[in-house]
Amino acid sequence: MASTNINIRIDSELKKEAEALFNDLGMTMSTAITIFLKSSVSNDGIPFEIRRTPNDTTRAALAEYYEMLRDPDAYKSYDSFDELLEDVTKDA
Repeated sequence: MASTNINIRIDSELKKEAEALFNDLGMTMSTAITIFLKSSVSNDGIPFEIRRTPNDTTRAALAEYYEMLRDPDAYKSYDSFDELLEDVTKDA
């Protein structure tokens, strides 16, 4: 099978750390990338879970949002932005 080159840009410190890791594992960067690509093709996607982990503020906001969905009558609502703005600025 013919081979080809891939050019990528990565942080120099990340490259250094990855090369050290792969060297300890007995492989080159090229071998590690080839393993990743073959595994991706075999799995028909990225071969590990990719997810966003929300911070504490986001978790709290989401919890409040879900509570509002469960009990919408417990929260004030507005029919228009102008009504909301009037309520927010009346004590200012």
